[in-house]
Amino acid sequence: MGVCGYFAVSRKCLVVLSLRLLFLLPAGLPVRSQGDSQSDNKVMDNITVRQGETVFLRCSQGDVVTHTAWLNRSSILYAGEDKWSVDPRVSLVVLNEEEFTIKIENVDISDEGQYICAVQTRSRPRTTSVHVIVQVPPKIINLSKDIAVNEGSNVTLMCFANGKPEPTVTWKLLSSTGLVSEDEYLEIPSITRQRAGTYECTAINEVSTDVQTVELTVNYPPSVTEGRDVGVTLGQTGVLQCEADAVPAADFEWYRDDRRLFNDLDSIEIEDNGKISTLTFYNVSEVDYGNYTCVAINKLGSANTSMVLYEVIEPTSSTLLQALSSTTEKTVFTEEMTTSLLDMTTSVIEKTASTDYAIWGGPGAVQDGNSGTMGTHTSTCLLIIIGLQFLLKF
Repeated sequence: MGVCGYFAVSRKCLVVLSLRLLFLLPAGLPVRSQGDSQSDNKVMDNITVRQGETVFLRCSQGDVVTHTAWLNRSSILYAGEDKWSVDPRVSLVVLNEEEFTIKIENVDISDEGQYICAVQTRSRPRTTSVHVIVQVPPKIINLSKDIAVNEGSNVTLMCFANGKPEPTVTWKLLSSTGLVSEDEYLEIPSITRQRAGTYECTAINEVSTDVQTVELTVNYPPSVTEGRDVGVTLGQTGVLQCEADAVPAADFEWYRDDRRLFNDLDSIEIEDNGKISTLTFYNVSEVDYGNYTCVAINKLGSANTSMVLYEVIEPTSSTLLQALSSTTEKTVFTEEMTTSLLDMTTSVIEKTASTDYAIWGGPGAVQDGNSGTMGTHTSTCLLIIIGLQFLLKF
């Protein structure tokens, strides 16, 4: 009577003692009495349920049942219609001559384990056991923070996750294709600017997937695009442009020779917009022409490029007349040369024709030593024609 005391014996205490004696379940574990058959104690297939779902525990009755109970390890959940569990998630579903079913809602990992249905019939006691497996979706519990490093540094990113079954962890750089690591740790030696970006850690198991990201920034000194010279006429607007690639973004400075330029003070406008800085001259004057230097600076270094603002002279009416006069004179000269060459060509052709007739007087004529004259005249004609074509191009 040590369990319940000598005088104050509660109803529940009596039920516990009765169940243990009736079902021979010391500490809640089933033990077959001598003479029990193997079929008296049944083991059902495991029940797999996901965390947060509801699990139903069913037990068939059969014959004439005098007592029945559902137990979890050493604790009684239900004894017949009486609820012994203080867990509000546990409730009775069905209790009749054929079935004894209870349910556990919002299942958690602590609910995993063996459950026993103990039944006492008029003939003999029997037990049915089932093992509940609780699957837990993966959850990333430890992830590297967003990080900024200098180019050339060694980088290690980590991603730890738990879940049941144990999740697989992979890393991926979103700006590229394919996985970059299939481990909780991602090692990047001597990182370059091309490896900067958003890294995605994925933890996956049979239940679901958990995804989180880390932003990796790679700092590097500025590099500038080669400056382009710009020509502007007096009184017009001139714009010089400087482009720099850097992380962190570069600050720009403009210089004329060794003197730094500022807005307002030099009748100019300097405007920075991300990677590009522009130097604008309004109503360009003679003093604005010259060499300018753009310097891009960040905490890791600097780079510069130079460019020239030079004068472009617009054509005036006098220069146009001079050009036209020169063109007219050239045209007249070309026409005279063309006429002269045509006359020379005609003369050569006529002379060649008469010579050919004298040499090739008819059948049986004999060629003399001057027969090469024909080839000479022909070559001369070709040279004249080529020269004529050359002049006509102008």
